[in-house]
Amino acid sequence: MIDDLTTRINAIADAYEEIRATTQQVIVGNQPLIEEIFICMISGGHLLIEGVPGTAKTTVCKIVAHLIDYDFRRVQGAVDLQPADIIGIRIYDREKSTFTLQRGPIFTNFLMVDEMNRLTPKTQSALLEAMSERQATIDGITYPLPDPYFAIATQNPHEIEGTFPLIEAQRDRFMFSSVLDHLNSENELEILRREHAGELDWKVYRDRVDPILDPTGVEAMAAAIREVRVDETVLGYMRDLVLATRNHGDVRLGASSRASIALLRGSAARAALNRRTYVIPDDVRALAPSTLRHRLLLTREAAITGVTAEAIIADIVESVGVS
Repeated sequence: MIDDLTTRINAIADAYEEIRATTQQVIVGNQPLIEEIFICMISGGHLLIEGVPGTAKTTVCKIVAHLIDYDFRRVQGAVDLQPADIIGIRIYDREKSTFTLQRGPIFTNFLMVDEMNRLTPKTQSALLEAMSERQATIDGITYPLPDPYFAIATQNPHEIEGTFPLIEAQRDRFMFSSVLDHLNSENELEILRREHAGELDWKVYRDRVDPILDPTGVEAMAAAIREVRVDETVLGYMRDLVLATRNHGDVRLGASSRASIALLRGSAARAALNRRTYVIPDDVRALAPSTLRHRLLLTREAAITGVTAEAIIADIVESVGVS
């Protein structure tokens, strides 16, 4: 049984390394983002990306969706977008004297909502049911979403005009939060080299690269990481990190139990990517920032004085030990 699990874990690591190497043919940098997308995908979670425009967020998502043979849909956030534009609407067919469902873009394997904070709260809430229960309710009728289902939302934290901050309940639905910034000087130069050589054309790339995985393969990976062993001591370490966010002096509202579950599932997936059938504390530490940063509400005093969620998480990781 152990040998069988080891074989399946190695297959997960092999697939990830192939996907990472393939994406590097067109994507410069952003390797941590690709890892977090892959972990979220095989863990049944969703991802929130916060970063400036022009950092290849959409391109990364398109490439990953293509490599795993997912149906990919993208929604551009705008204040005039209505819930029906995302989940769909039932239309009366006079010839058949019945209602037919016109499905919205939410009915897909891989949904990307660009600039989600430009959606009104009413439209944002249309995604809550989909993210937590993998279903959508239209005119009182509940429709299951495709399985597997994975959502990524982006927002620009530096631009607040015409935006609507995500409520805590919405942010908590995301397993991870990634923060992207501009590339460094060497990567920026590499972007110019590839553009000059015609190597950044998405259509050309898509036509020459075949999918590496399929939805059935992702489901098999999800089943395998649920068998990854997590020692009671490591479980206690995850608990202590989450509890520390609730007791920190600069935090008004700490991480929820969803954070604990995200740490557990994500750490098991990260262990698999590193060809281990067991979780170690380093897996937990590596994922703590992505798991916790979007779940912390700081006190007014901390926000005024410039304290950041990242600094608080670093302080907690430094002070909380494995017992």
